[in-house]
Amino acid sequence: MTNEISTSPSRDILIIGAGELGMPVLRNVARRARDVEGSSVSVLLRAGAVESTATDKQRDVAEIRNLGVEIVQGDLVRNSVDELASIFANYDTVIGCTGITAGLETPMKVAQAALQAKLPRYFPWQFGVDFDVIGRGSPQDIFDSQLDVRDLLRSQNETEWVIISTGMFMNYLFEPGSGMVDLPNDTVNALGSLDTAVTVTTPEDIGVLTAEILFAEPRIRNEIVYIAGDTITYRELAETLEAVLQRPFQIVEWTAPFLLDELANDPDNMTRKYRAVFAQGRGVAWAKDDTFNTRHAIPVTSLHEWVKENIAV
Repeated sequence: MTNEISTSPSRDILIIGAGELGMPVLRNVARRARDVEGSSVSVLLRAGAVESTATDKQRDVAEIRNLGVEIVQGDLVRNSVDELASIFANYDTVIGCTGITAGLETPMKVAQAALQAKLPRYFPWQFGVDFDVIGRGSPQDIFDSQLDVRDLLRSQNETEWVIISTGMFMNYLFEPGSGMVDLPNDTVNALGSLDTAVTVTTPEDIGVLTAEILFAEPRIRNEIVYIAGDTITYRELAETLEAVLQRPFQIVEWTAPFLLDELANDPDNMTRKYRAVFAQGRGVAWAKDDTFNTRHAIPVTSLHEWVKENIAV
């Protein structure tokens, strides 16, 4: 593929990964692609994922095939830049949905492969916070590698790029490992302060909005697109839980200095890195009124709705 077709709609689309975010993106891109003449959707998966006997993996592979999505085997860690570029060269659009589990070096490796393939359009794995606002040298070193990717993409003009800033996955607020909501003890642990804000979006809504952004007219190019299911403070989080669950919640402040001290005592702890960044409250929240979904009147799940549907029983 060459970028001579970059003024045309994305038609030959490759999505990397089929995990928590990849599956919603696949479902929605495949649905929208049916309305684009001559379009096809493929997914890049590791051989181990395709051949896995695990029930959840088999279920996902069956769903992917039922969607009419072609499975392409590849490995972001094991494959070289040249090998990845050879795969990418068959498509006009690649969307990265692998998350950060592949390691610090992988985002740059995949971006280099996208440019080497002269890919017309690339959506890097940047589904999360505003790395530009957070800046370099934050407690989460992965963010510096994401800024390296942004610098690389901005330094060239052959491959268009689109970055989708989503905030935190909404369900992560309630993951026991995150520590932010302690449901058994009716406690909200506020990162930074009660009034520190955070933007949250469900993976399902990210999937819907990614498909809308992908096929939007006029075409979105070389732009950071902000979306949000909700933007709330930790005080509002506690108030929402109290209102929906009809019981009181206490709030404990985990201040930025406290969380930085915790990280200093366990510097390789990924969760503590994230907590320290979010406690600083910079680049982790934006006004919902100015998001892509609000401007285009696309409905999304609010925190109140999510709690009602997933916790209140």
